[in-house]
Amino acid sequence: MNDTHPPAPQPAAPAPASPGGAARRKRPARPLHPLLHTLFELYPGLFGVRFLPLKLGVFEDLRAAHPDRLPADELKVALGLHTRSNRYLEAVAGGLPRHDLGGQPVEPVAPEHVHHAIVELYRRKSGTPQEPAARQRAVSQLAEAVERSGLGRDGYRERFGGAPEPARGLLEEALMALGQKSARVEALRRAFQASGKTAEEFAEMYGLTAGEVRQLAG
Repeated sequence: MNDTHPPAPQPAAPAPASPGGAARRKRPARPLHPLLHTLFELYPGLFGVRFLPLKLGVFEDLRAAHPDRLPADELKVALGLHTRSNRYLEAVAGGLPRHDLGGQPVEPVAPEHVHHAIVELYRRKSGTPQEPAARQRAVSQLAEAVERSGLGRDGYRERFGGAPEPARGLLEEALMALGQKSARVEALRRAFQASGKTAEEFAEMYGLTAGEVRQLAG
């Protein structure tokens, strides 16, 4: 199943914004796919007020659990709409793990899918009044994604840095922010080591918590 993201069960779902173009006309709302209502009724914890990333192979699990209520062709369409929705993409971009039908986390989302979700959410806001805030959020989410990925800054750039704009520019901003953060942490660590202060005293001087200072020392 393609990893993209879903709309919550509501009377109607807005059509996705088209890329580019400053002045956009709102498209009329499309009726929500009826099977999304069914999925909400069956699994409100996954398809309800809060969306959660779905485990790989969830299509087969759903078909096995509800062969009569969830016809294969319609289920494919409904899941595709769900996983391409902004709310589902937000769940993936935020680093939540994949969940099974019981609502239990089963595995992390692959860095590729997280990266795609972050960039796609930004792309949908580009050329709109929300673009500056969307860019700032995308850069922040990418920085967190780099740290969670375990690839390191160089490894992450090697894997994703060859993408076209806007993805490449967003990534470079995120990597720069991480570099600045790392430099600040190193400067604070050296200052603490040279200060002769206790963790509590140093924390008060720099507006940190004692726990944060101990992490610097560790």
